[in-house]
Amino acid sequence: MSTPRAIEPGPLDLDDPAPRRVWYTSYGSNMVLDRLACYLVGGRPAGGTRVYPGCRDRSLPTASIPVELPGVMYFATRSPVWGGGRAFYDPDAEGRVLARAHLVSASQFADIAAQEMYREPGTDLDLSEVLSRGRVAFGAGRYETLVCAGQVDGLPLLTFTAPWRVDAVPSTTPSAAYVRHLVSGLLEAGAWDADAVAAYVASRPGAHPHWSEQSVRELLAG
Repeated sequence: MSTPRAIEPGPLDLDDPAPRRVWYTSYGSNMVLDRLACYLVGGRPAGGTRVYPGCRDRSLPTASIPVELPGVMYFATRSPVWGGGRAFYDPDAEGRVLARAHLVSASQFADIAAQEMYREPGTDLDLSEVLSRGRVAFGAGRYETLVCAGQVDGLPLLTFTAPWRVDAVPSTTPSAAYVRHLVSGLLEAGAWDADAVAAYVASRPGAHPHWSEQSVRELLAG
């Protein structure tokens, strides 16, 4: 079993405000490489209803590493794909977030972000503000706020979330399909065993108290 990579805190003071490579950091369904591939090469993930156009650069990540971000992952709103709450990240809350960082090009990250924001991919992002400030909003909706959670090997850890805090939005229970997908991604990362993953997911706002450690473990076994 591997160990989560240590993160140097951000915001960043980088010599290059426009890095060619970044760590796209997922704390939700894109922790699973097969699902992330649909954002990269295009297509519809298994069990999904949405077809993704893919990125300009369709190559797969050159590396994927387990990381633990400061903050809290929680479930809110309602996903038309999964039929329940979806994962969001509050970097200001006390806690830790189990995640997986994928090494991609800056253009791939921009195209992944566009697809999450329901926009057409194909336009590069100016990352200078998020790298220097740690956060920048491209809109008021879900997954339209970029966050720089620090750096690994001199490259920024970038993710996206909603602009609201964990305690500012009603929690929504995630579906069994979504929980199973998140658990699969965390186990695929290789840094946490099944008991640790079940305890983590069951304790997240929105999952607790509807999902218990036991019910998550039973989902794994099913």
